[in-house]
Amino acid sequence: MEYEEIKQDRGRVTLKKAEKRSENRLFERILPYIKKNLKYLLLGILVLIIVDGVQLLIPKVIQAAIDNLGTEGFTQRHLAGYMLLIFLMSGVIALMRYYWRVLIIGTSWIIEKGLRQDLYEHLIKLSQNFFNRAKIGDLMAHSTNDMNAIRMLFGIGVVVAADIVIMTLATIVFMITINVRLTIYAIIPLPILSFAISYFGRRMHQRFTKVQSSFSALSGMAQESISGIRVVKVFGQEKAELRKMNDFSYDYQENNIKMAKLSGLFHPFLAFIISISMIIVLIYGGKATIMNEISIGEFVAFHAYLNMLVWPMIAIGWIVQLYQSGTASLRRVNKILDTKPEIVDDDPDHNITILQGNIEIKNLSFHYSSATEKSGSEAKDLFTKDDGELILNNISFELEPYRTLAIVGRTGCGKSTIVDLLTRIYNPPRNTIFIDKHEIYSIPLEVLRGNILVVPQEIFLFSDTIANNIRFSNPEATIEEVKQAARMSQIYEEVVSLERGFETIIGERGVTLSGGQKQRIAIARAIIADPNILILDDSLSAVDTKTEKQLLDHLIELRKRRTTIIIAHRISSLQHANKILVVENKRIAESGTHYELLKKKSIYWDLYQKQKIKERIEER
Repeated sequence: MEYEEIKQDRGRVTLKKAEKRSENRLFERILPYIKKNLKYLLLGILVLIIVDGVQLLIPKVIQAAIDNLGTEGFTQRHLAGYMLLIFLMSGVIALMRYYWRVLIIGTSWIIEKGLRQDLYEHLIKLSQNFFNRAKIGDLMAHSTNDMNAIRMLFGIGVVVAADIVIMTLATIVFMITINVRLTIYAIIPLPILSFAISYFGRRMHQRFTKVQSSFSALSGMAQESISGIRVVKVFGQEKAELRKMNDFSYDYQENNIKMAKLSGLFHPFLAFIISISMIIVLIYGGKATIMNEISIGEFVAFHAYLNMLVWPMIAIGWIVQLYQSGTASLRRVNKILDTKPEIVDDDPDHNITILQGNIEIKNLSFHYSSATEKSGSEAKDLFTKDDGELILNNISFELEPYRTLAIVGRTGCGKSTIVDLLTRIYNPPRNTIFIDKHEIYSIPLEVLRGNILVVPQEIFLFSDTIANNIRFSNPEATIEEVKQAARMSQIYEEVVSLERGFETIIGERGVTLSGGQKQRIAIARAIIADPNILILDDSLSAVDTKTEKQLLDHLIELRKRRTTIIIAHRISSLQHANKILVVENKRIAESGTHYELLKKKSIYWDLYQKQKIKERIEER
């Protein structure tokens, strides 16, 4: 029992140490942005000091004016001089406030932009497995709400923090110059603030974290529901989606209300403490004035300084809120930035700049869980039967450059997995995949993916013109090249029949187009890119058999000097491929040309006969 307690104690100590290290590292990632813009922040703080300094002199001017009112020889001209001085000082304050806002708050926007850009760049580098787990709503919250909270911390938060320190210390010093004992009386209630700040600060951090989490959930639900609006309407689930939205909105509302209640309690509490100081000043300051210990001008100035002290005291509550929300957001963003990409260039050969298309796969066995847990350098000898059910089992084949390979097989047999491994969407075991005799890990990722273009079954089109969607892979392409690619992909006639032709703007994800039209636009996008290795991953599944055959005939002719891999369920259009692989039970069951495989009268022949029967039925 004692041993267990000791283990628990050690565990708590280790956890605390880890949390402390994490807290110390919290600002490490933001420091480069601050250092880069440090001169603007420091200049902004210097201008802020000037503003505060001039503000602190105004009560002294008022004190002098009041004390001189009853003196002999004091005229309206002298009073006008004091008024002009206060006016000029107010003008300096207004001008300098403009400049510190430009310098400090402007810099905070630059910091936010840099951090957001780095976050996006990092997200692009993360592997597919990360996006399989992550929620879009969370990622959107990181890029919006969290970035806003971080900007506020390093923008207005810097101003508030500097103002608190400068104004508090300088104001107390000026108050001491008027009357030490009265100053001591005035600041007696202020230590209570430190306890209040500590108490409220912890709870604000907890509640803001919940607010951000509920915002992420709400964003994710809204994004998912709107993206799938057609499915929602088809199945008549509008009311169900409204109920879900209401639940998420209610949770977000409740967390914000709880945060507002805490903040609403905190700020009035600070004002209450400050009001106690004012009461003390009125009692003891009024008595000191009556006893002629201080002049009326000094009493007015002291009261003005106490009013100046109100802002820093209230600002303490604000900076606590900004700090807690900013650090909570920074911690969430750091968690993403600390996620290491699983797919990395371990030790690439930078002499490899282009790929011709000779592909060789040797004894490839693959299991997804292993791939998602290990990086390339570690993904060795891990893909065995003992590791669970294999997706691919001992796959081997070779494709010579400038040839067309077709891969056919039933759904779930592992065809698309081969593509994912060729492009290193997932890491294969080492020494199993070679391109142009180079082991795949020696090929820089930029070169690998720059030379291989994959057209997947599920097409993503942007909410833009058809022309821009086609030229996405080659932004410099002319409209004539776009039209030629459309002709080759059998989509030209359908596009020109539209009212605005190639300038027709399609909805998000191509929602205004049919599945077959989207696939053919994606094929046109691939044709215009003219990659050295083109992979069509069942990207003609929504196209009718006749159109598919015409398209593939044109494509094979066009790519005589390029390597092409075509993955499909239908095999009637693949007879011109140089080699066909039949994948069955995660293995290559047959390989050969179309006619060689038909002669065997085995799996391929059986699939071919079934599809011919299906085509005849469809024709009727």
